[in-house]
Amino acid sequence: MSQFFQIHPENPQLRLIKQAVQMIHQGGIVALPTDSCYALVCHLDDKDAVIRLRRIRGVDDKHHLTLLCRDLSEIALYAKVDNRQFRLLKAATPGPYTFILEATKEVPRRLSHPSRKTIGLRVPENRITHALLEELGQPLLGATLILPNEDEPLTDPEIIRERLEKLVDLVIDGGACSLVPTSVIDMTHETPELIRQGRGDVGLFGL
Repeated sequence: MSQFFQIHPENPQLRLIKQAVQMIHQGGIVALPTDSCYALVCHLDDKDAVIRLRRIRGVDDKHHLTLLCRDLSEIALYAKVDNRQFRLLKAATPGPYTFILEATKEVPRRLSHPSRKTIGLRVPENRITHALLEELGQPLLGATLILPNEDEPLTDPEIIRERLEKLVDLVIDGGACSLVPTSVIDMTHETPELIRQGRGDVGLFGL
């Protein structure tokens, strides 16, 4: 049975943030709000938690999971970023974008795409998520909360609690989120390539 925390979207309660981070350290799966949709997240280095997260989402290792980072400097630790890419990322972070970049050796091999050695990264503009990342001190591994055989993400925390209470360890109620997921932009080529149109102005990338 999952726990359910109501966390203030503008002033997250530190006591609850600390409890959530403790659950993540213990291998928990957490459903939390972001600046786009709700997401499922877990500890980057917990192999069993990653397997559970993929199972809930119904995706295999060819599906990019995303590293939710605190800031641009943390992205640069986990992805190879040249000057051109850095300027584009700086203009768009924090924000509702997921960037596909070449992974560095800091990324566990099992998390990067098996054939391309790429990873998805983002810096969400959400105070609850940011507070969790600050307390954790490293990125979270996450995926948009879309269940298998469904097209729309779950955005209502009460419905998430009802449907996932036996699958996740914690649902964070930070209010309703957008129905629109992030825009996904592949930055591994000479010019950015739009993989998925979502939230955010993709004109920033000449798309």
